Amino acid sequence: MDKINLLPIINSILYSFLGIGILLICYLIVEKLTPERTWHEIARNQNVALAIIFGAIIVGISIIISAAIHG
Repeated sequence: MDKINLLPIINSILYSFLGIGILLICYLIVEKLTPERTWHEIARNQNVALAIIFGAIIVGISIIISAAIHG
């Protein structure tokens, strides 16, 4: 019976959690840099323009993190 190599799976899980953690830290930094609480403004006041801009920021940061982890 062949052995299953678990190293790639473990690496994928580790890098996924690392990327999510870095994205969360970047979100908190962006939240502190903006003059208003973005989540409150998006959820309560339904500011669609801010939601689009914030979504673009998150996607951009995610692409940067992915490229940095992938190498």
